[in-house]
Amino acid sequence: MAGGGGGGGGGGGPKHDDLTPHPVKDQLPGVSYCITSPPPWPEAVLLGFQHYLVMLGTSVIIPTALVPQMGGNNEDKAVVIQTLLFVAGINTLLQSFFGTRLPAVVGGSYTFVLPTISIILAGRYANEPNPHIKFLRIMRGTQGALIVASALQIIVGFSGLWRNVARYLSPLSAAPLVALVGFGLYELGFPSVAKCVEIGLPELILLVIFAMYLPNTVHMLKSIFDRFAVLFTIPIVWLYAYLLTVGGAYRNAPPKTQFHCRTDRSGLIGGAPWIRVPYPFQWGAPTFDAGEAFAMMAASFVALVESTGAFIAVSRYASATPIPPSVLSRGIGWQGIGILLDGLFGTGNGSSVSVENAGLLALTRVGSRRVVQISAGFMIFFSILGKFGAVFASIPAPIFAALYCIFFAYAGSAGFGFLQFCNLNSFRTKFILGFSVFMGLSIPQYFNEYTSVAGYGPVHTHSRWFNDIVNVIFSSKAFVAGFVAYLLDNTIHRHESSVRKDRGYHWWDKFRSYRTDTRSEEFYSLPFNLNKFFPSV
Repeated sequence: MAGGGGGGGGGGGPKHDDLTPHPVKDQLPGVSYCITSPPPWPEAVLLGFQHYLVMLGTSVIIPTALVPQMGGNNEDKAVVIQTLLFVAGINTLLQSFFGTRLPAVVGGSYTFVLPTISIILAGRYANEPNPHIKFLRIMRGTQGALIVASALQIIVGFSGLWRNVARYLSPLSAAPLVALVGFGLYELGFPSVAKCVEIGLPELILLVIFAMYLPNTVHMLKSIFDRFAVLFTIPIVWLYAYLLTVGGAYRNAPPKTQFHCRTDRSGLIGGAPWIRVPYPFQWGAPTFDAGEAFAMMAASFVALVESTGAFIAVSRYASATPIPPSVLSRGIGWQGIGILLDGLFGTGNGSSVSVENAGLLALTRVGSRRVVQISAGFMIFFSILGKFGAVFASIPAPIFAALYCIFFAYAGSAGFGFLQFCNLNSFRTKFILGFSVFMGLSIPQYFNEYTSVAGYGPVHTHSRWFNDIVNVIFSSKAFVAGFVAYLLDNTIHRHESSVRKDRGYHWWDKFRSYRTDTRSEEFYSLPFNLNKFFPSV
């Protein structure tokens, strides 16, 4: 707006325009490329590679933590990481073509780590003297549990059951869920940066400078700096970490510091084969245990809720309309197929929507579907060419943790964005919002604290699988916050007309069905005329 009027007249009071609140937006403005508008090919390829780099963190951190506990060596670890990347590439393509059709990366999930550790500690593997055979047996047990657990999301998604749940979601109950999908991962942010602060902190500071300050200083290169900040900063800090390693800065450091800081400690480049295509049942035939399958099902259910929040954040940052419940349900069904593939290939981990990649959409302001499909191509390509992929996978973890500080924050703030639809002067709104976020942080904190002191969760009965189910569910901040908000929002004075408006329910009325808003067809319709055979309702 032209600033003509400010101090010209004598009164100098604020103009009427200045006092009107910001208008409510169904679609997020300011996004450079939305779902259906891809950037030029060279830019799309670079942006796709950036998404691949960002999702590498989780894909490396989880196997690095789990495989040694299973009894696996560096070669096993490299193969598990390759398999995880390969399946993530397939799942991301499936999700972007046939699932929600959002630019969501589907990769490894921390939610499944707890039941996997429970399988590692199972009594029947304790007496195995040969570490490699122990690794194979535990991996096959994990596969069996994942195969059974995938059925939950496949049935809940494709039957339309989740569609009926999502129809009762309002902006008020979505806000705590989406917020804690991002903010709830705070333990993976600065605490991990601080494990090697001389590498993590420079990455964090540089990323903020490149993404936020430089674009406004150097106007000619504005879109280059804010779009490719990750590609600029990672090589700079990685080179710096390499020079520190070669220069002998960590020669006398404790083993833990060396592991986090050195660029040659991952053991991946030596352990990775040159070319290897992951294939189903590569570790042998899966084994099944009812209790472990139940615990993994609980993780699958938690991942389903967390992915719902992440899908909502992705739809926002891709400048799409709110995701219709039937499309969300379809996406959950395909995510279930993704977990089935995890079980068949043996990734040692389940799948959910990558929160850090949702944050990257916000940083780059590019929500194009094609970019994420290209990144899936990179995942599959580098998982087959093992040595090349291992070079990128050996980036020190504190560098990834620095990225998480920004991307998880962006994903969480998407949740706060939904409060624009709610009446924040209503005490009902304040109670539901405050209580759900507080309990979402407080209950998992209790469970995690108890576990770190006692070595087991607060629920400690003779039935191990029951303990795992309860501990997995209440350790997820997003799940607890989303569940509390959804329950309260749909039970407290729900039928009063003013309440319907206070919770923002009326804003989403036209998106509750696929057909009531014309834009749903543009963003969410299936390719190859498949909507004829699989209509959305």
